[in-house]
Amino acid sequence: MTLRLPKPRLPRRRRSRLLAGAAALAVVAGAGTWTAGASGGEPAVHREDRVLRMPGAGIDTSWFTAGGPGRRPAVLLGHGFGGSKDDVRAQAERLARDGYAVLTWSARGFGRSGGQIGLNDPAYEVKDVSRLVDWLAARPEVQLDGAGDPRVGVAGASYGGAVSLLAAGYDRRVDAIAPQITYWNLADSLFPQGVFKKLWAGLFFTTGSAGGTAAPGVPAAADPDGPAPAGSDGPAAAGAGGAAAGAAGAGSATACGRFQPELCAMYERVAAAGTPDAEARDLLERRSPSAVAGRIRVPALIVQGQDDSLFPLDQADAMARAIAANGAPVAVDWAAGGHDGGMREARRVEDRVAAWFDRYLKRDEGADTGPAFRVSRSGGIDSTDGAVRLRGAAGERYPGLGADPRPLALAAREREQTFANPAGGTPAALSSVPGVGGQLAAFGAGLSTDFPGQHARFESEPLAEDVRITGAPAVTLHVRSTAADGSAVLFAKVYDVGPDGRQAVLPHQLVAPVRVADAGGQGRDVELRLPAVDHAVQAGHRLRLVVSATDLGYASPAAPASYTVSLKGPLAVPVAEGVRTASAGLPAWTWALPLGAALLAAALLGARRPGRGGLRGGVRAADGAQPDPALAEVPLDITGLTKRYAKAQDRYAVRDLSFRVEKGQVLGLLGPNGAGKTTTLRMLMGLISPDAGGIRVFGHPVRPGSLVLSRVGAFVEGAGFLPHLSGRANLELYWRATGRPAEDAHMAEALEIAGLGDALERAVRTYSQGMRQRLAIAQAMLGLPDLLILDEPTNGLDPPQIREMRDVMIRYAAGGRTVIVSSHLLSEVEQSCTHLVVMDRGRLVQAGEVGEITGGGNALLVSLEGPVEEVTVAKVAALEGVESAVACEEGLLVRLDGATAAGLVAELVRLEVPVSGVGPHRRLEDAFLTLIGGTA
Repeated sequence: MTLRLPKPRLPRRRRSRLLAGAAALAVVAGAGTWTAGASGGEPAVHREDRVLRMPGAGIDTSWFTAGGPGRRPAVLLGHGFGGSKDDVRAQAERLARDGYAVLTWSARGFGRSGGQIGLNDPAYEVKDVSRLVDWLAARPEVQLDGAGDPRVGVAGASYGGAVSLLAAGYDRRVDAIAPQITYWNLADSLFPQGVFKKLWAGLFFTTGSAGGTAAPGVPAAADPDGPAPAGSDGPAAAGAGGAAAGAAGAGSATACGRFQPELCAMYERVAAAGTPDAEARDLLERRSPSAVAGRIRVPALIVQGQDDSLFPLDQADAMARAIAANGAPVAVDWAAGGHDGGMREARRVEDRVAAWFDRYLKRDEGADTGPAFRVSRSGGIDSTDGAVRLRGAAGERYPGLGADPRPLALAAREREQTFANPAGGTPAALSSVPGVGGQLAAFGAGLSTDFPGQHARFESEPLAEDVRITGAPAVTLHVRSTAADGSAVLFAKVYDVGPDGRQAVLPHQLVAPVRVADAGGQGRDVELRLPAVDHAVQAGHRLRLVVSATDLGYASPAAPASYTVSLKGPLAVPVAEGVRTASAGLPAWTWALPLGAALLAAALLGARRPGRGGLRGGVRAADGAQPDPALAEVPLDITGLTKRYAKAQDRYAVRDLSFRVEKGQVLGLLGPNGAGKTTTLRMLMGLISPDAGGIRVFGHPVRPGSLVLSRVGAFVEGAGFLPHLSGRANLELYWRATGRPAEDAHMAEALEIAGLGDALERAVRTYSQGMRQRLAIAQAMLGLPDLLILDEPTNGLDPPQIREMRDVMIRYAAGGRTVIVSSHLLSEVEQSCTHLVVMDRGRLVQAGEVGEITGGGNALLVSLEGPVEEVTVAKVAALEGVESAVACEEGLLVRLDGATAAGLVAELVRLEVPVSGVGPHRRLEDAFLTLIGGTA
């Protein structure tokens, strides 16, 4: 989320006097700090920090350049509300390496800048940007379009995105902009359809009121109004109230904290009343980009988040339509994330911003600025980490929010439905939680709640085909209210309801508020524009329109009332036929196989003869890249496997490890933490490469992307599931993401082995931990892989669930397949595994059948009369032919290395050790402790 709580700041030192008539761009912090950093041959980035004097405040800035001398376009990067210039440093450095001169700054009242927060007041924050443009025009590194006119673009997210729009409207020297997840009309954002968005507004003003002073050492100048900078269109009229803020002084201690007093007074007035007034709307609108809509005539890349209840997609729609009407190039990008979920595509967006500036600042005609409209969509589940994949859909033109409407009939049990607005508006329905709602929605775990008696519900018939909603659905309702003033406050949302009627998903957790006036008596018709979304509704699902009297994020009337609503037509669903989802990328093997064949053919043609250079058939004999026919029926053969991580110096994660696993075995991979088990499994699955040695699965060497890995199923630590989908739907979605034919999944066989029964048809969010683990095992078993790898499959399970998991593994191996399980539950390994591999500190300690390892061999349990003393353990461990001795509850575990059991007993008697019995021990736990006790 862009909005964040401010860091604690020290009190500002008292100014001894005002510096009257100070020049707007005088430098108060001389030569700044220069830093450089580069890697991989990239040019070093130099950063210079300095404070620039502005009327009423010192503005903290950072200047980034890279490469040699010469002029280049400039970019101004703004930050989000509650942040500072440091938040955009990484992007600034990347742009500098791309050939731009980049200036970042902390806006008034944030970071180490002085002044008061004016919510992008044209008389202050916007003028500050124009003064920064003045500063750029004087820099020798910056390309000029004319005297005092630098080639400059402005970008930023949220608060910084709005100032980029305002800068383009007020300063004609701005050449291109790239606003992200921001507002067009702040009054419409905080007072949508006349309803007060109380939670988000509260967060805004609480954040800004957290401190009331500027950073120490950042003086403010006199002359708060100052002269308008060169190239400015002079926003004097829009800055009413700014002078009062400047007169109050940045260090004044008021309840407003860092906000200008008129903003604080406006918020307190609206929050107390629960409804916005005309004066509040006027104040916010004058500070919004919409106030200069007709003057923004520069190329604009508009990026808006889909998970954003603060600045929804309708804000981007309004700015796109206005700027396009001025004749400027516009591209619209609906990205994954937003204020409610964080920007999940931050790097992609930054790359697109850079390309946009390449085209319109560098004037590179070949720069790919992307489509006129792009939207990010879910593209299945990543089988490696369970994350939701994203795929882009694009259109040759921006469709708007109501393109290609498709009517869907809605119905209710009664023609009219009556519901109540409770006294005080409590309890309130829940649609989203600021800052986290989108994160929950991305994984289908939304917390939407509608209380009985407080809402009306209308539902469609099951859809005959898939429908992709792209835009804002609309519906007309007839509304009657019993409120004293005849008004009604309603909250409308559309759910995607599963076939069973119980699984309801609220796309992106968004709701549309509306205040309906003059609805008393006979009532009135009102058209509801629902939240704009991009959401796929599957065939067989229904759409459910819910109209509620309350919502937690908004202020509802305090007086009780009842509302009656009825439908006046169908639900119009925009489908945007011209927006097409990009096809999924081809699996790597579809191009790797032909390429590999071509490379192999070239190697064969150019190979030397045997005996001349050691090459045979173009492949080194030591490479081991060819399949070994002798191992074609062996599930796993590991030989001399070695791996050392770069920072581990002389310590090996795995060293000279060799063992073999045969068909039908359930192999337990054991070892203490740091033994190298996880590293071994990662190499086995091709996730990392060994330094030496080899791994062969059914005779084929394992490499990243090896085809033989299609015969391997893996469950490592946990699997990611979409909680709102059923278990079966999750498995089907996962298998589709692999790109393999549905008939190859062997879904029925895998599910029968997992034994989930009727739970498969329930939402995963209702599963117990044990059921989730079994569903994860079923996912790993899809396709019935010949080799199944399970890492800690019993984590978090209770004893009955552990027993069920044990049965799953045994049933799977009974069909002639092979299971490798890594676990710390030694008692379970002893009961479910047929063979063991014990590792310690990267080395093989022992491998063999469970019975062989636990049944004695060179390990004996010595029972003693009385407690085991440390001196006794030391004496026994020092005996010739004894490898190790470890005390345990039953006595002494002794591992022999040449000595016999009879010889050990004789030595114990000689040492006067009170022996009561000697025999092979039968517990894996004891054997395990003995095996790792003497390793170095």
